[in-house]
Amino acid sequence: MPILWLTVIVLALAALGYVIGRRRALASGDGRIRNLHSLPSYYGSYVAMMTGVPAISLMLLWLLAQPFWVNSAVLADLPVSAVADGSSSSLVMSDVRRLADGLDRAVAQGVMTEADIDAMGSDLSGIRTRLGNVGVALGSDVSTDILTSAQDYRTKAATGRLVMSILVLAVAIVGFGWAYQRTHKDFRARNVVERGIRYVLIAAACIAILTTIGIVLSLVFNAIAFFRVYPASDFFFSLTWSPSFGGGSELGILPLLWGTFYISIIALLVAVPIGLFSAIYLAEYAGPKVRGVAKPLLEVLAGIPTIVYGLFALLTVGPFLLGIFGPDGVGWMQAGTAVITAGLVMGIMLIPFVSSLSDDIINAVPQALRDGSYGLGATKSETIRQVILPAALPGIVGAILLAASRAIGETMIVVLGAGAAARLDLNPFEAMTTVTAKIVSQLTGDADFSSPEALVAFALGMTLFIVTLGLNVFALYIVRKYREQYE
Repeated sequence: MPILWLTVIVLALAALGYVIGRRRALASGDGRIRNLHSLPSYYGSYVAMMTGVPAISLMLLWLLAQPFWVNSAVLADLPVSAVADGSSSSLVMSDVRRLADGLDRAVAQGVMTEADIDAMGSDLSGIRTRLGNVGVALGSDVSTDILTSAQDYRTKAATGRLVMSILVLAVAIVGFGWAYQRTHKDFRARNVVERGIRYVLIAAACIAILTTIGIVLSLVFNAIAFFRVYPASDFFFSLTWSPSFGGGSELGILPLLWGTFYISIIALLVAVPIGLFSAIYLAEYAGPKVRGVAKPLLEVLAGIPTIVYGLFALLTVGPFLLGIFGPDGVGWMQAGTAVITAGLVMGIMLIPFVSSLSDDIINAVPQALRDGSYGLGATKSETIRQVILPAALPGIVGAILLAASRAIGETMIVVLGAGAAARLDLNPFEAMTTVTAKIVSQLTGDADFSSPEALVAFALGMTLFIVTLGLNVFALYIVRKYREQYE
């Protein structure tokens, strides 16, 4: 049964349980709410919760666990000849899954039927032709062993889905019947429902925490695998970044870190003054009508996709700067892709981050401080310079650090606006690159995933994660200190 239909059936049973549970509770109390321990909606919610939550939870857990089980089962049955040519098992399983998905698409589009697949057996050429009709191209290295494994993969996956559907529906029906039997006027439905909601909220928080832990562990384990095949001293202290997928790579991170921080500094030099001055104007000078229009328009910049900023850097800012500083102008700039191009566009992107956070922080400064300054004869500008900004300084610094962490993690603007050269240079009109851009390039292509040239992306990601985490923790510490002072 498709996942969508299974979900719809479970939700329909839960909705039916809500209506029936509510009616049963009212009937047991002779139709009077005062005779019930809880409101009628709690009884209906209890039946709906016991019907839907366990069933949906089982379905989600099954969907998470089934791919691991199917992969391990198919891999255990994989013929030795399928990996005898030196290919890794992960690459072979990737071909198996791709072929299985192609067969599923062919069946879904009516190009093939299950009977056709069974009748063709190991006829790889026939299946290759059929799959070509649905846009699935098979490489020449796909063998009959992989075809057999793909058919086995589909069989096990279909069996898993069937068993999951039966179990999920059984759990939903059992939960429905058990909750319905317990629903009467003396049942403490409110207590149970509120406890259940608390458990759901705890589970949601745990999922967020476990997701973070999973991301960190995936980086850590792959970074450890990289440092087993490449010296950590060369990675952290080498001044050369020159990957070579044929061997003999020099993978020093220092040029990438320099490009990352250089572009981020230029971006902050653009974003901090403009964003801070905008925040001061909106908070202290602008009237309600101007503020109501200007603030949303300013925050629109935060909603523009970064790929659009990258295209803006590539097609507009780069050629504009090249016309001024290029060979026809000053002669400092040789191409539109440069540090200054990416830094300017990234600074424009960061303006709403600095402006909005600083605006909220300035508005949070107690009005009593302003009134006291005015009472002592200070002008408005003097009050802003000598009272409001010093009082709001910790929060403003926190906003700047959060914007800095956002700049360090940016990718698309750098890829399209800064170029791809990894160098240690002070010239802002030269092309450079960043850690994030190299992570993308190292994981793009057909390189062996176990090679240092591919695994280095995880070491780069781990380093960048530690840097941005430190900035975020420092920024949150400053903001928290600010809040404790004025709230």
